[in-house]
Amino acid sequence: MLEVERLSKSYPTPSGPIRVLDEVSLRVADGERLAVMGPSGSGKSTLLSILGTLEPPTSGIVRLDGIDPFAGPADARASFRNRSIGFVFQEHHLLAGCTALDNVLLPAVATGRPSPVTVDRARLLLERVGLAARSPHLPGQLSGGARQRVAVARALLLAPRLLLADEPTGQLDSHGAAAVTDLLVELGAEVGGMLIVVTHADAVAERIGRVRRLVDGRLQ
Repeated sequence: MLEVERLSKSYPTPSGPIRVLDEVSLRVADGERLAVMGPSGSGKSTLLSILGTLEPPTSGIVRLDGIDPFAGPADARASFRNRSIGFVFQEHHLLAGCTALDNVLLPAVATGRPSPVTVDRARLLLERVGLAARSPHLPGQLSGGARQRVAVARALLLAPRLLLADEPTGQLDSHGAAAVTDLLVELGAEVGGMLIVVTHADAVAERIGRVRRLVDGRLQ
């Protein structure tokens, strides 16, 4: 279970703090998926950054499986994030000098040399996203849709409890967007964790199913 209670986030400015999130509360259980929609500047990406432990809230509580990642030191939070949370962003953020297979393996490299079992899983995920034959290719040799499918495989390598996607289809055409969304839903379901997708696209939100809207920092 992901539990978010009265989550708020403000940023300091010379004229006073700007409140980006205003007492957001939500729950997502195992196997559930949620689409968060809203206009630009409504706080969607900030919410995902906090859920992914990339930045702390100003107030409120985030718990994943009963654990508050912000209660401990930064290094413990980084370990928790790598082990429990997968990310897919609008920009694929692949390393240009690494092959597709090496990019998928990056979450495991962060904790040491990937085991043969992990390498086999990375190859299987590339097969599942339709890129088995492209595993030795560099990102520059792949289309935008293929690069995003590599990013999906990378996010799922360690079978995260929580999968977060921030506008994952924002730079794809309708066919590529549908393919990436289906992969997020299908492969995320196989892992058995929770999926939260921030999107502007109605078609993506419909595929996810459950939709909440973030307006002026409040979840409706």
